[in-house]
Amino acid sequence: MNELLLRSLTPSVLGVLVRRGADFAAAEDAVQDSLVEAVRVWPADPPRDPKGWLTTVAWRKFLDAARSDASRRRREDLVDEEPAPGPAPAVDDTLQLYFLCAHPSLTPSSAVALTLRAVGGLTTRQIAQAYLVPEATMAQRISRAKRTVSGVRFDRPGDVSTVLRILYLVFNEGYSGDVDLSAEAIRLTRQLAASIDHPEVAGLLALMLLHHARRAARTAPDGSLVPLAEQDRGRWDTESIAEGVEILQAALARDRLGEFQAQAAIAALHADALTAEETDWVQIVEWYDELARLTDSPVVRLNRAVAVGEADGPRAGLAALAAVNDALPRHAAVAAYLHERDGDLATAARLYAEAARKAPNLAERDHLTRQAARLHARRTR
Repeated sequence: MNELLLRSLTPSVLGVLVRRGADFAAAEDAVQDSLVEAVRVWPADPPRDPKGWLTTVAWRKFLDAARSDASRRRREDLVDEEPAPGPAPAVDDTLQLYFLCAHPSLTPSSAVALTLRAVGGLTTRQIAQAYLVPEATMAQRISRAKRTVSGVRFDRPGDVSTVLRILYLVFNEGYSGDVDLSAEAIRLTRQLAASIDHPEVAGLLALMLLHHARRAARTAPDGSLVPLAEQDRGRWDTESIAEGVEILQAALARDRLGEFQAQAAIAALHADALTAEETDWVQIVEWYDELARLTDSPVVRLNRAVAVGEADGPRAGLAALAAVNDALPRHAAVAAYLHERDGDLATAARLYAEAARKAPNLAERDHLTRQAARLHARRTR
């Protein structure tokens, strides 16, 4: 069973149902049911037209559900609208669905969560990790969002800022290596940048390109993580870097700074350094100050502490870290790194081990465990 194929077809099938009058919550349930049916049937009897098969099955699932509730009165009309058999037209509704899910009746955070689950294909657990909340809390938030939009016609698209937040989280989930969604996020952001003139859309596209340019160097042949300072910069995609920098410069020239432009500026400074030692950390700290002013994000303050440690020394970094909530994910990992640079190997080893226990994925856990083991070995020589 090709999971990536199913994931790629989901937005188009969902778009067909929504356009034909299904409310979003019911349509999403029907599409999920059709995916379950595909997992059961396709291995033994793969369809010649996967999208057409999913569309037909999803519509019938929706009709079955409609007949059992208040939609019974409309079932004859819905039957008449059933898609004709044969190949389904190649229509990409994904970006439109992102805007429709960012419905004015939802808060931005609920709209993002609903879209990531229904259209982006992320699990509730992955979305919860992105939001730094318990999985049960996120499950309740998604359920409330579905109830809010149940029966609502999606004819009033949401705002650009909410869609950008969704695209950013989809890209980050793909970039983490858990699910390969980053290329899809870049594709959709390119579509958005081509359709509207907005500096933050350009900023997000630049940020994605600059981060994606380093992807080949982020892991070793054995799958282990390679920290930024140790990456082979010859493996970075220079064309993507050049494109990202050009897009960023054009956006910054409009003097309408936003958080994605600021993040892209930080990524561009990393990309501009021929070696890790040549990184302009002083300017990176200045950009983190701008980013903290724009977002007041604890994650930004955590990353700023690392930059301060590089620019002004590890003790300055630890002082900046002291103002950040130590319950924040990756706080222990940052503390471990700064303590190691300050020469306190015992504390650093303990914190690396603590960070490994809290790591959100296996690759990061393995990397932090190796760091702890490396420092233990140095201390026992």
